[in-house]
Amino acid sequence: VILLLNRLQMSCSKLLRANRAFACSQARLMSKDIKFGTDARTLMLQGVDILADAVAVTMGPKGRNVILEQSWGSPKITKDGVTVAKGVELKDKFHNIGAKLVQDVANNTNEEAGDGTTTATVLARSIAKEGFEKISKGANPIEIRKGVMLAVEAVTQSLKAQSKNVTTPEEIAQVATISANGDTSVGNLISDAMKKVGRNGVITVKDGKTLVDELEIIEGLKFDRGYISPYFMNVQKGAKCEYQDCLVLLSEKKISNVQSLIPALEMANQMRKPLLIIAEDVDGEALTTLVLNRLKVGLQVCAVKAPGFGDNRKNTLRDMAVATGGVVFGDEALNLKLEEIKQQDFGEAGEVSVTKDDTLILKCKGSQADIEKRADEIRDQLENTTSDYEKEKLNERLAKLSDGVAVLKVGGSSEVEVNEKKDRVTDALNATRAAVEEGIVAGGGTALLRSSAAIDALTPANEDQKIGFKIVKKALRMPAQTIANNAGVEGPLVVEKILSQSDLNVGYDANKGEYVDMIAAGIIDPTKVVRTAIVDASGVASLLTTAECVITEAPKEESAGAGGMGGGMGGMGGMGGMGGMM
Repeated sequence: VILLLNRLQMSCSKLLRANRAFACSQARLMSKDIKFGTDARTLMLQGVDILADAVAVTMGPKGRNVILEQSWGSPKITKDGVTVAKGVELKDKFHNIGAKLVQDVANNTNEEAGDGTTTATVLARSIAKEGFEKISKGANPIEIRKGVMLAVEAVTQSLKAQSKNVTTPEEIAQVATISANGDTSVGNLISDAMKKVGRNGVITVKDGKTLVDELEIIEGLKFDRGYISPYFMNVQKGAKCEYQDCLVLLSEKKISNVQSLIPALEMANQMRKPLLIIAEDVDGEALTTLVLNRLKVGLQVCAVKAPGFGDNRKNTLRDMAVATGGVVFGDEALNLKLEEIKQQDFGEAGEVSVTKDDTLILKCKGSQADIEKRADEIRDQLENTTSDYEKEKLNERLAKLSDGVAVLKVGGSSEVEVNEKKDRVTDALNATRAAVEEGIVAGGGTALLRSSAAIDALTPANEDQKIGFKIVKKALRMPAQTIANNAGVEGPLVVEKILSQSDLNVGYDANKGEYVDMIAAGIIDPTKVVRTAIVDASGVASLLTTAECVITEAPKEESAGAGGMGGGMGGMGGMGGMGGMM
């Protein structure tokens, strides 16, 4: 019986190995689904249409919201084009390829301009649709693409010619209001923030804790580390430690030995100035000595842990050293010892306020030239990095060295409402920055309509390039048409009426249902946003039209044989009864 059991075990393991080998060979021989020509293009276009329809409903002041199911938490309600595009995943692989390519258009526009993703999606759909139609009638896709790219170049030049520089806070507020779908409170909030921290200042968007939106200006160096011991506080109200005209000692290493601190404490005492110590940590006898001297002798001192971790902490300490005019002890590059401190090694600050949670250093006395040089270094790193995390940290560091940080706290009665508004505020902020950078043009799709005249001046090399020109001309009508459709009026009629106007700035105000001077009415778009939308849309959509073959993985089919083998072997459990034969 034992011999029989051993043989059965051996045969089972062989069967399992064979089963695994069979599964591996199946994986290696995974079949592909291939479609050519009109069949492939038709299926991809269906995917493009589904995504574009979902995004287009959000366009304009009377656009609707889209509700997205999330894998965790409550559903997300948004009017942000790129957020809607990212939420689309289609079951059919050919549909999904078309949708994903247009999704890339929205992502590219969002990364470069921060807004205009809905416009880019609508333009991409129109170019792809028209391109597919002409190619199915025998046109050459490569020449059509050349024609599209030439036409788009002419449109971008026309947009630059129409562009007008942003000069007043009112214009900044108008740009932000339009991007936030006509919400004037958001426009005014962003305009106020830019007024206070400058056009190149750092503005961040966060969740608020009230029902209303708030603007908080943080000046100086602020970081989220409080005093190490509550015995350092000298103001009972608010449990703070506050000093005027303070020396700052910066250390990259932990301070545990009191002997290394004594020269710095003596020097600060001789100069009759309070001392703020920012180090990796202060503990042991060093901390005990500081606390005892603070309580018994009234020594004006406070110790704080340095913010951040690893390289980020090192860089932040160096930023503080530049801002305050001091040096960082423990820095491998400088090789300075705390025991050998000199008067010029201290940083200096006009005001210091430390609570249990954060530290604020105001009126830093570092050299302005050194601060500007350090800020330029950070800007260079920002341009070269691709990591979102790195960008966030570099922006935080840059903010601390610049005029200050404006924090827009978005309020609301629920998390869903706050998230929806936060998307609009972020879009409005990006649009405003783009407007400051490259200027503004008439909004509501009017600038693109006016740019179609520039295409008429071009001379095509052949008939297929001429078709490319016509495709772009038709696409330029789509943003204005979509805005009008969403407002409940006939889009094509609105477009024709705008084009019949002699004044180039006249467009359709979808909010009031009137034809107005768009610039005078404050309905404006940033030139960079409009330009980026047409360039990105034409690049991807015209490439899409040149596709003649699409290859995807074929849907997996569960093998009936493999399932049956596992099920059949389950019966071997009954062999436990053979124990009775022993």
